[in-house]
Amino acid sequence: MGAPGHIALLGDSIFDNGYYVPGEPSVADQVRAALPSGWETTLLAVDGASASDVRAQLERVGAEVTHLFLSAGGNDALNESSILTEGVASVAEAEHVVARAQARFRREYEELVSSILAVGKPAVLCTVYDAIPNLGEPARVALTAFNDVILRTAFRNHTPVIDLRLVCDEDSDYSVVSEIEPSAHGGAKIAQVVADVATSHDFTSRRAVVYP
Repeated sequence: MGAPGHIALLGDSIFDNGYYVPGEPSVADQVRAALPSGWETTLLAVDGASASDVRAQLERVGAEVTHLFLSAGGNDALNESSILTEGVASVAEAEHVVARAQARFRREYEELVSSILAVGKPAVLCTVYDAIPNLGEPARVALTAFNDVILRTAFRNHTPVIDLRLVCDEDSDYSVVSEIEPSAHGGAKIAQVVADVATSHDFTSRRAVVYP
């Protein structure tokens, strides 16, 4: 396993979910609990952050940090939610609307990941989960366009990725305060995968492994 490491959690409320789990541990607290003795965790993620906002978080990454975990894209998708009610005349036109939103996200996300990799520390990306109660099939389908960007970016950069669609797959994984946020139950599942990847993935292999 080697020497203990220090994780920095970057991104949005997937990691910064304390407000949505009153009286229960946040994801950051659960990551700390799931890691072996000696490991540390710093929460840099900010509730509501989009991909473009995360660059400011990078400025706060200290020299002691050994691993960077990124969860971003959910708010970018939320900011594009108006496309779901945009009037179109055909399926082809609807696909073009989604493609334009995807292209905007691709520019922001690829620039962000380039900035993260330039820090020179092992990095892990996360997809956007889609089993949110009452999400609706149109929104779930639209999210695939954003997740495609995340996965392709991970594969292109030989970066491991946590597919949160496979992690938070139950209604109980989502907060009763806001169903688009992780509950303590879902947070525990996220934290365990984060800890497992940080301590067991061979980052020297430069392999784009999808977890879990």
